[in-house]
Amino acid sequence: MTALEPFFLAEFLGTATWLWLVFISIVISLLVFDLGVLHREHREIGVRESLLLSAGYITAGLLFGLWVWQVKGGDAGMDFYTGFLIEKSLSMDNVFLMAMIFSFLAIPRKYQHEVLFWGILGVIVLRAIMIGLGAALIAEFSWILYVFGIFLLLTGVKMLFSKVDAHPDLSENPLVKFLRKHMRVTDRLHEGRFFVRQADANGKSVLWATPLFLALVLIECADLVFAVDSVPAIFAITQDPFIVYTSNIFAILGLRALYFALAAMIHRFAYLKYALALVLVFIGGKIFLVGIIGKIPAVISLSVTLGLLLGGVLLSLWKTRGQPPASPQV
Repeated sequence: MTALEPFFLAEFLGTATWLWLVFISIVISLLVFDLGVLHREHREIGVRESLLLSAGYITAGLLFGLWVWQVKGGDAGMDFYTGFLIEKSLSMDNVFLMAMIFSFLAIPRKYQHEVLFWGILGVIVLRAIMIGLGAALIAEFSWILYVFGIFLLLTGVKMLFSKVDAHPDLSENPLVKFLRKHMRVTDRLHEGRFFVRQADANGKSVLWATPLFLALVLIECADLVFAVDSVPAIFAITQDPFIVYTSNIFAILGLRALYFALAAMIHRFAYLKYALALVLVFIGGKIFLVGIIGKIPAVISLSVTLGLLLGGVLLSLWKTRGQPPASPQV
């Protein structure tokens, strides 16, 4: 046995350290290839490239799920795919909000990918913190799962009865007003830079944030809000932090790559939110059913989730057929 073997075999949050290192290595490699090779220069990403990039990320996620299946067993593999599917679906509303943020701040398409890329790094850190806290709470207080269940049930019912066309006005958003009031933000973009030095009202050279940085902050905060739904939903499927975290990250990587194709056709998925509401109700109810009928097999959870989401997609495409595409981003 080498000196490093005990370290690699030691468990971290219930999973061997070497499995975490493999996951981290894959994610870093994907991000380096994305920004360092494919998108070294600022340019607009077309729909075809967006679809191909997303297909690459999704393939990586599916292959990673197969590897999880092989290493941790069939139930873990099923749980990974269920979490992957739930996170990707719940993030659809996030795509719509990102499109609104870019439009509101007049961010050209050629700079949007960089904001989304650096936003991923923030997501990786924020999700790690939230999932770590969730795992610690569940380990210490097992009844917290029932709190998650009630929260998911209430969230699902609220989504089920909310209006399809309820669009927030970002100019009246409290966070936007707070950032505008407490940050020096330039009136125009400075190419792809997040910060610039320029004179203030007294003629002193100080650091200013650009609208690009403001977009990054708003998107990170939006993801934090959406994670409040998605993280408890996946913890309701499995309490394995490795499965929860890896399925989250792979789903987010693929969705943000798909953004440029999805933003123009997000209106075609208007009724998907009702399917998502039913998924949340099912997952929340599943927590309480465990005490009555026992643990629901992972294959059933995956099948019900997939069936509901597929039904929502098909209904949306049928109901919105013939509608004109959304206005292109600036």
